[in-house]
Amino acid sequence: MRLAIPLAITFVAGMIMILQFFVPATQSMGESLQEWYMIVASFAIFLGSVNLLYVHTHRIRFKGRNWKYSPVTIIGFAAMIITGLVFGIEQGKPFDYMFTQMMVPMGATMFSLLAFFVASAAFRAFRASNWRATLLLISAFVVMLGRVPIGAMIWGRIPLISEWIMQVPNLAGQRAVMIGAAMGMVATSLRMIFGIERSYLGGAD
Repeated sequence: MRLAIPLAITFVAGMIMILQFFVPATQSMGESLQEWYMIVASFAIFLGSVNLLYVHTHRIRFKGRNWKYSPVTIIGFAAMIITGLVFGIEQGKPFDYMFTQMMVPMGATMFSLLAFFVASAAFRAFRASNWRATLLLISAFVVMLGRVPIGAMIWGRIPLISEWIMQVPNLAGQRAVMIGAAMGMVATSLRMIFGIERSYLGGAD
């Protein structure tokens, strides 16, 4: 009985979201469910904020691993909330200044560090150990060469070949991956609607 109620809610809500695309009478109910989703998501953001404060205060209190970073996290979190609530989030306000002058550069720094990991992974992956790896190595070399001016200086058709690789084989592979991911999403959604997948209930069987 304890699991029957959430399973029933999931089934009804999932069926309504599916039927709204085929049965006009259920479209208004589907729109209402989407509004409820936004409300629940807002509460989830609030609970996530509370959990963030709890985890870091607990880490500071008991001197957990890397606890010295926790005060910085709490101070930054509080500063963004207070400035946003007091001064607003419009352009030119303190919130916008901290976001554009602090948050954006730090994010760019974190993503720029990924270039070294990507280069390391590419060095290990692009080894001509077989014909597939050789083909990948050649394609990657042509694409990178076609993206810089020196490629056109070597041969004028290199940028055209690079663009063809990106627009034909690469795009076909991307679409195949997206179709597979969509099919997996549909399968997982159906498993949740019919009560087969219950991980959202805390791993209960």
